Amino acid sequence: MSQIDARGLSCPQPVVLTKNAIKSGNKNFEVLVDSEVSKENVIRCVESSKLKADVKEDGESFIITVTE
Repeated sequence: MSQIDARGLSCPQPVVLTKNAIKSGNKNFEVLVDSEVSKENVIRCVESSKLKADVKEDGESFIITVTE
């Protein structure tokens, strides 16, 4: 499973990276973010693309697993 490390990036960068992955046909990947705002925005992006987002907290980071 591929992984997008968007930790340390401010919005809208994590969302842009997520959208690019979805547009390229990737429907199973993880996005790493380190802020609540980025987490919520990425989840909204994923769900608006009719994909599923599962979130796990890992210390100070969030791992968002995107699946069909």
